[in-house]
Amino acid sequence: MKSLQVTTIIHGYFPRVGGAETQLRALVPHLRSQGIEMTILTRRYDTGLPAYQKIDEAAVYRLPATGHKIVASLSFTISAFFRLLRLRPELVHAHEFISPATVALLAERFLQIPMVITSHRSGEIGDVQKMRRKLSGPMRLRALKKRVSKFVVISDEIWDELTAIGVDEDRLINITNGVDTKRFSPPSVDEKLVRRKEMGFSPDAQIAIFTGRLVPEKRLDLLISVWTKLRETHPKAELLILGAGAEEESLKATAGDGIHFMGSTNDVLPFLQMANIFVLPSIAEGLSVALLEAMSCELAPLLTDVGGAREVVQHQENGWIIPPDDGEALLEGLEAFFGNEKMLIERGQAARQRVVSAFSIEIAAKKLANLYFDLAKRK
Repeated sequence: MKSLQVTTIIHGYFPRVGGAETQLRALVPHLRSQGIEMTILTRRYDTGLPAYQKIDEAAVYRLPATGHKIVASLSFTISAFFRLLRLRPELVHAHEFISPATVALLAERFLQIPMVITSHRSGEIGDVQKMRRKLSGPMRLRALKKRVSKFVVISDEIWDELTAIGVDEDRLINITNGVDTKRFSPPSVDEKLVRRKEMGFSPDAQIAIFTGRLVPEKRLDLLISVWTKLRETHPKAELLILGAGAEEESLKATAGDGIHFMGSTNDVLPFLQMANIFVLPSIAEGLSVALLEAMSCELAPLLTDVGGAREVVQHQENGWIIPPDDGEALLEGLEAFFGNEKMLIERGQAARQRVVSAFSIEIAAKKLANLYFDLAKRK
């Protein structure tokens, strides 16, 4: 099989943890098995990390991005473009419409190679709306509409946003996020008890978990405020918060009993396998990788009706969907799950079946590899 050289441009990469970063790292070995040789260009947020590193057989270049936001963006854009001139890939795939997309536009213009872009969020803080608010944003959106070979779309909401600004549907392709369903699998009863014992939780604790960045759009402040009321009727309820971010200290200051900040981790699996419920109270998402990982482990999901929520979860069939910023609905969902163990188990099992059937990493990688080869042939 002839291999295809693809360079991906993304703001952050491992060990930085986020939905897009996690998804890309999971895809790399599966794409490699399909004949895709991946090189990754990312920002060097931490100068303690090497400027070049091999991770999962992919070459990772961490490029300068220091100083004021504008200066950092310009520095990364220039560095990434000159790196592309040396690499000479056959295709470029950028994540988000900001500086990675600008680099991809330059590559398409000067190297004459196909350009793929993925938007990871919709709504007010999504890619389209962010571009519209920037001074040069409308001009950049026009350039993207004209020159992007394919937009990879991970949710119907993002599809609708792109068509609303004039992107032709034949330039869009739906490739949802996926997870390794073999690795993210439900534990046996004994394994779950061992996980809990190792972490210091009782066997009969009712455990909900959030994994992700501790940032305002995740609405963890609302979840914490609701937890105090939940503990009045469910004193064994425990909330695990995995992740780090700008709101960490302020959230810790308001957290009461039964709330545990577990910090950032490179492996969420042991934590998922000791929990019962996954909670995602965000006001904006694309298609949450954290949600798919939790569902694959048979956790019943409780999430807000944003992004691709309804493409994955059917309310009261394989999860529970609530309006964003609705504390009463959030409390009602938690009480419904914790108050009915049979329903909790059944919803968790249905959640895993949904992910296995439609959101495996193998499905996502095969679709992406087919797209790459198809665009390379057209060139």
